[in-house]
Formats: sequence, structure tokens, C-alpha cells
Amino acid sequence: MHRAIITVEGHVQGVGFRWWAMSQARELNLVGYADNLPDGRVKICAQGDLESVIVMLRRATEQPSTTGRPGWVTDSSFEWRPVDPGLQRFDYY
Repeated sequence: MHRAIITVEGHVQGVGFRWWAMSQARELNLVGYADNLPDGRVKICAQGDLESVIVMLRRATEQPSTTGRPGWVTDSSFEWRPVDPGLQRFDYY
């Protein structure tokens, strides 16, 4: 089990990006969340098997999107975090 925080910036708020992230994460059997940050970025917490987390990172940041991702991403960051046993499903806030 692995957990990563993916932060994306660009035109990612108000376009359905969090809903898209939730649908992708559920397809990949990931748990976690997508959340709008006050500075206009979106933070994605993705937890699950390593391959699925890496696929989520690729889908969230690839240019152009191969999955119909709304908006556009101009920059991103990624970091590993300790697994959170309290995460049970993927939501967005």
C-alpha cells in the first residue's frame, strides 16, 4: 500500500477536475480525496497499490489528457506520504 499527494495547478477549479479525479481514483481502486486549495490549485490524495497510484499521477498531469480530464494543468508536484489507515473511499471536497 502506498499514499501520494499530487498537487496540480492551472485551470483546475470550477471545471469538474475534482469529480474527474474521483472517477479515475475509483476506477483504479484508490482511496483518498481531491480538494480545492485556496490558491487555485487542486490537491489529490491517492492511496492504494503502487501501480494504481502511479497511473493516477500520470493521468492527473499528462499533456494532453488521454482521459478527458477537464481544464488544463500547467504545473504539478508529487510527494510520498505515510499510509493513512483511516481512508476508506475516495471523495472530493
